[in-house]
Amino acid sequence: MQKYFEVGQIVNTFGIKGFVKVKPFTDDINRFEELKTLYICKKEKMEQVEIEEVKYHKEMVLLKIKGIEDKTQAEMVKGLFLKIDRKDAKKLPKDTYFIADLIGLDVYTDEGELLGKVDDIYNTGANDIYVVKDELGKQILLPSIKEVLKEIDLEKEKITVHLIEGLR
Repeated sequence: MQKYFEVGQIVNTFGIKGFVKVKPFTDDINRFEELKTLYICKKEKMEQVEIEEVKYHKEMVLLKIKGIEDKTQAEMVKGLFLKIDRKDAKKLPKDTYFIADLIGLDVYTDEGELLGKVDDIYNTGANDIYVVKDELGKQILLPSIKEVLKEIDLEKEKITVHLIEGLR
């Protein structure tokens, strides 16, 4: 399981006082108010920074990060990703998982056939769709519904599914 989760990307500066505009990767953008620190990722290096202030503007999060005092300094972190430590992540309800923990899991039918690995997960509004790819690159799209998703076992890194009519 991943130790860190991406929670957003710095997409621009905001104003002249060093605020950065962040595109959030979380369902609850108000979540940023609960964070005291996060990591700015520069290539393979992560730098822990303190959050001084959080504001919101048109579905974006505006962050004032300690040490970034003006627009020029804010420009230096534009395009970088923000991560938090797993221990700072919200606790999930039962039978709910972080997407980062599901990517790469093996997907088997309830008859024991390996379909491939979870390559991506996206939301359609009604439910999530699991994109499963086999070793040849062939994709199958599986809706995250009770009739299809039978078991997710993070310890065994395995998802068991039932293929209903029309999924193949």
